[in-house]
Amino acid sequence: MPHPNPEKQQLQHERYQLLQQLTDWLETPMLVLGFGWLLLLGVELLWGLTPALELLGTCIWVIFILDFLVKLILAPRKLSFLQQNIITLISLLVPALRLFRLARVFRAARAVRGLRLVKVVGSLNRGMKALAASFGRRGVGYVLGLTGVVMLLGAAGMYAFEKDVPNGLRTYPEALWWTAMLLTSLGSEYWPRTIEGRALCFLLALYGFAVFGYFTATLATFFMGRDAENPQAEVAGAAAVAALHEEVRQLRAELRPTPWPADPAAPPKPD
Repeated sequence: MPHPNPEKQQLQHERYQLLQQLTDWLETPMLVLGFGWLLLLGVELLWGLTPALELLGTCIWVIFILDFLVKLILAPRKLSFLQQNIITLISLLVPALRLFRLARVFRAARAVRGLRLVKVVGSLNRGMKALAASFGRRGVGYVLGLTGVVMLLGAAGMYAFEKDVPNGLRTYPEALWWTAMLLTSLGSEYWPRTIEGRALCFLLALYGFAVFGYFTATLATFFMGRDAENPQAEVAGAAAVAALHEEVRQLRAELRPTPWPADPAAPPKPD
């Protein structure tokens, strides 16, 4: 079995540290650009972009490309880095098809909707990373913020996909209401008719199912904690359990056998 090369390991360690320093330094600027990208995508799905906003979106996209390439160059294990950021890579490649016009086939209506679906999913992934950098991956604040982004951007995507079909989602408020009902597992009478709308509906339903379980567990923990603090409640809290342990300890001390005192009239025990 070959021994690891110390110089190679040291080089990988230095590159990893440099990558972490670069990520920490660019965290705030990329966070602002990430939310700006989400806002521009919502405007594009609802009303379309003006030439100025389209230029702004292109500049942000170029910055994302440069950031991704620099991190890829510095990554010690490039294949692992690509596997962990495959959705981000796809979302960065999609605008290139429209910007450079690599293939005219993508001008078809269905192809455009398919590219929009990939862009929506990739942007949601970027928004998830931006919120994770803001709130941390744990906590109710992160989940609430992520749910709000998913609901707003998901509704914009559903409106863009379903507004032209017969009896579809005619307005954005209608699409927003439909998305909120889907995320809360209540549902509605309308079901998407386009392939892209059905795919996005499936992803939103999966997210709603997961986040509904999280909020259910959080609320259950909150109410159980309040009941545990109440001495009259049926749920035993930490103080009640500690008092019970103390009573058991005292009971054991009382039941512990004590040695009988020695009888002075008894003959001494032989050695």
